[in-house]
Amino acid sequence: MGLLLGLLVTLAAVVSASWYVVRQMSGLRALQSDLADRNRKDSLQLLRIQNDLNSLGLAMRDMLDAEGRYPLEAWTTQFDRIRRDLDSALPLEDQLAVASRTPDQRRFLATSVTQFWDAADRIFVLARAGQTAEARAQVRLSLQARQESLAAAVSRLLVENYTSDEQTAARTASIYDQIQRQVFAFLSATFVVILLTGLYLIRSNRRILADVLALSSERRELVQRLITTREATLQQVSRELHDEFGQILTAMGAMLGRAGAHAPEGSRLRADLREICEIAQSTLDKVRSLSQALHPSLLAELGLDSTIDWYLPSVERQYGATLSYQRTGAAWPIDPTAGVHIYRVLQEALQNMVRHSGANRADVRLRYTDDALELEVEDRGRGLGADSRRGLGIVGMRERAELVSGTLTLSTPAGGGTCVSLRVPRNRLEMHGE
Repeated sequence: MGLLLGLLVTLAAVVSASWYVVRQMSGLRALQSDLADRNRKDSLQLLRIQNDLNSLGLAMRDMLDAEGRYPLEAWTTQFDRIRRDLDSALPLEDQLAVASRTPDQRRFLATSVTQFWDAADRIFVLARAGQTAEARAQVRLSLQARQESLAAAVSRLLVENYTSDEQTAARTASIYDQIQRQVFAFLSATFVVILLTGLYLIRSNRRILADVLALSSERRELVQRLITTREATLQQVSRELHDEFGQILTAMGAMLGRAGAHAPEGSRLRADLREICEIAQSTLDKVRSLSQALHPSLLAELGLDSTIDWYLPSVERQYGATLSYQRTGAAWPIDPTAGVHIYRVLQEALQNMVRHSGANRADVRLRYTDDALELEVEDRGRGLGADSRRGLGIVGMRERAELVSGTLTLSTPAGGGTCVSLRVPRNRLEMHGE
């Protein structure tokens, strides 16, 4: 009778433990598949909205920088295109938003965007009415502030999503801990039953861990595909700018030159044609510079060294920074596809220096060794805090390093600041057939 009661108690304990474990596993699977996947999709929509807001910021900056050369109405088409994309992205983001977001938070983004477009419409109405000065003043005083407020709100939502990811990971770890404690409790009751249960749990845990690793691998693959797609898009846009607009502007310059040659010497027409020709040449130079910034075609034509030689002076001119560049070792050919990732890491490191560190000087070192390429970007700014180390820019640099099997490290030099170091094996960088 005692054995039967013990067996019943043991069976009840095993059934209870099995029900508990199955329930926890189901919760873990739902937590990982539903919350994590929804959070990731929401973050992608927020990044899409952030990119549109950044495009608006650049457009407004160009509107103010181009004062006197182009009418404000010229930006109407670009604003309409961005508005359509935002109108498509905002409802999707609202559907994917995490449940913890309050109704006020949900309404704030859509309301703020609506207010922004109302202000933009009023500005374009003023511009079409000939009140250009007042319209430009409204861009400076109102529209830019609204855009910055929206960008800050989207950044906060991205940070909240990241925090939600961390909480999901913590809850996952908590579930694992509860399962482990349950297994140890049953080990003290009966070795045989707990051994069988433990074997079952180990097998189940291995499957769960394999699923987690698979999800992590899929996430990494997705990021890498996004990077590859982004580079392909930038390359296509760069080629269109260089080939289509460049050819058009070159033809315009040639036609203006021929027209000016037929105009009377010293005439007003000849002077105007010469001035227009200079404007066309200046625009051509800017288009070519933008084309190189979007996708450095120099990588394929002249290699990484020449691309860096071109890029660093452009950074100094654009941001007023002072860069010290040192290259050591015997250079060897680098595949352009792999070289673009080295270039993007350098680009992101210098942009972080300009935007976040507060420094205006940096040392750039490129070393060729027998078995690897080493890149270092060191500044004497404020350094990287814990949040900065998890920023999107740092994550992007790490992903690019992984694409070429490289190692990215962030350190603080003895004198303060930040040092970004990238080391990539030579066999992942050399030209095919070398």
